[in-house]
Amino acid sequence: MEGDGSDSLVTIKNIERELICPACKELFTHPLILPCQHSICHKCVKELLLALDDSFNDVGSDNSNQGSPRLRLSSPSMDKIDRINRPGWKRNSLTPRTTTFPCPGCKHDVDLGERGINGLFRNFTLETIVERYRQAARAATAIMCDLCKPPPQESTKSCMDCSASYCNECFKIYHPWGTVKAQHEYVGPTTNFRPKILMCPEHETERINMYCELCRRPVCHLCKLGGNHSNHRVTTMSSAYKTLKEKLSKDIDYLIGKESQVKSQISELNLLMKETECNGERAKEEAITHFEKLFEILEERKSSVLKAIDASKKLRLDKFQSQVEEYQGLLENNGLVGYAQEVLKETDQSCFVQTAKQLHLRIQKATESLKSFRPAAQTSFEDYVVNTSKQTELLGELSFFSSGLDVPEINEEQSKVYNNALINWHHPEKDIADSYVLEYRKINRDDEMLSWNEIEVCGTSKVVSGLESNSDYAFRVRAYKGSICSPCSRELILHTPPAPVFSFLFDEKCGYNNEHLLLNLKRDRVESRAGFNLLLAAERIQVGYYTSLDYIIGDVGITKGKYFWAFRVEPYSYLVKVGVASSDKLQEWLRSPRDAISPRYEQDSGHDSGSEDAYFDSSQPFTLVTIGMKKFFIPKSPTSNEPENRVLPMPTSIGIFLDYDKGRVSFYDMDHMKCLYERQVDCSHTMYPAFALMGSGGIQLEEPITAKYLEYQEDM
Repeated sequence: MEGDGSDSLVTIKNIERELICPACKELFTHPLILPCQHSICHKCVKELLLALDDSFNDVGSDNSNQGSPRLRLSSPSMDKIDRINRPGWKRNSLTPRTTTFPCPGCKHDVDLGERGINGLFRNFTLETIVERYRQAARAATAIMCDLCKPPPQESTKSCMDCSASYCNECFKIYHPWGTVKAQHEYVGPTTNFRPKILMCPEHETERINMYCELCRRPVCHLCKLGGNHSNHRVTTMSSAYKTLKEKLSKDIDYLIGKESQVKSQISELNLLMKETECNGERAKEEAITHFEKLFEILEERKSSVLKAIDASKKLRLDKFQSQVEEYQGLLENNGLVGYAQEVLKETDQSCFVQTAKQLHLRIQKATESLKSFRPAAQTSFEDYVVNTSKQTELLGELSFFSSGLDVPEINEEQSKVYNNALINWHHPEKDIADSYVLEYRKINRDDEMLSWNEIEVCGTSKVVSGLESNSDYAFRVRAYKGSICSPCSRELILHTPPAPVFSFLFDEKCGYNNEHLLLNLKRDRVESRAGFNLLLAAERIQVGYYTSLDYIIGDVGITKGKYFWAFRVEPYSYLVKVGVASSDKLQEWLRSPRDAISPRYEQDSGHDSGSEDAYFDSSQPFTLVTIGMKKFFIPKSPTSNEPENRVLPMPTSIGIFLDYDKGRVSFYDMDHMKCLYERQVDCSHTMYPAFALMGSGGIQLEEPITAKYLEYQEDM
């Protein structure tokens, strides 16, 4: 029997870490079961909610900084905790009661709902195990009788109905034979008293007698009849008890049966740790050896370079010294001059010629040296400057991937982002790599570094989907050959469109003029050709008519939400107008497109062009901007009258962002995802993508990026 008690004590002690609250890091006290199925102390839940509510009401205080909620909260008063515990509590009419907080165990947000803490079950099983652990830990400390007169005696049993502990004498006194109390349930001495019946937290007078399989929690019959679980599948408590107990027993038996396997795996892990330590030390030694070789090469090169510089310096100094000595001799020619002057006094012609010839040569040489002074050597050592830029770059790229596998390079021109992202790259030696890994991650504006997402790719391009709108993403790629990996390529930053992409085609029925416009079979490209019909129409200019625009619209309208679409205007286009227009305005345009008789009438402005400034701020049911002759014309506004502020180079691809709910339209440079112009627009009716062309021109809708896009690119 003693052996069994010892084994039980050891077992209890082994589970200590399972009995620690993740919030206070102490043994559980009245643990509650959160919706995520983790347990937490009753008091800890209150303190977490109180701390979060304080930070919500006082954002600027130091209590809202990083740290544990328990550390932020000094010691909440009991009245505050009681107020939090009551349903519907709130500090004032402007501050709602906080019911959502991160679970300390799994870090996921849990919502307690309207009932707050009162809607949580108390984990009596865990509470009982904790109490057994406490008793095992303080085996020498006896539980005293609660009813004895001082000094109390050691208790021998505890009554679960009375929630008190008794010695033998007191138990007989307070539980006499033949009375109702004699039927009370009693156990060994304990301080953990729990109710016999588990009551429903939502219906406090109802017993728990069912188990919701969807929510995985016990419920009462009122919860099933008309509560939150009325449409959920439930089972009887006895059935749930039997099923869960069988599963738990099987799992425990499985773990016990695998004990030897676990021990062998632990031994294997210990061996792997030792092997890792040895391999790590060996790798360090090899790295040190490689660096020492580099140091030796650098020292050798350093020595040779310094020797070359010293030799050049000595040679130049010797030349300068010789030249100094030569000119020093010129100073000594003062005696030569005096001697020459004496020779000039010679009157005997033959004697003079004999002496003066050699003297004249000496004086002539000195004279030439003075006329053509030039240093004997250069003072600059420009030819001896050590160029280490390439070596510095190579050393900066020094890594563990020195496998000879080249670094792939992302092709920025062929990589783009639209509804998805298309990333293209090329490898200097394409046939060497077995596969590639494309990595991407979102760049947060608060500079938070998110982890990289990885996609294994067999080719040299990949479509990445599921990207968030109006966000920056970084992309990079590396090559693999077997277990050998190349360094990562340089990162490519792409900005996603400000809203989901709106898919549509050109409408070939509504307003389409097949005499002037040519639509392809896919209905994603339209061209306007200046031909014979345009020459015939030009006759009307004599009577005050302008040649009208030819309109074409999208085949799908927008009635709510935010959308973005993009297209390309051909560089040869003379005049193209793009934007959005409401259904009623389109009917007006398309019903009588050539009824305008005033030369000042302008179909894209919707009013007299002479009063454009006065109507700029008014919200109209359409907005069109002009593009043509490789220029993008920003509509005139009172604050920008200079022509140079209104004319921009035409972007390669143009995007339009319509926020229907806010009544706002924006025009983007797709290459840089930069907003060029935006204004209010009346969205009281269905809005359509609208286009108009005059003269030669062409518009190509941007093709959505899909998996088939790659196949099309490969065929091209």
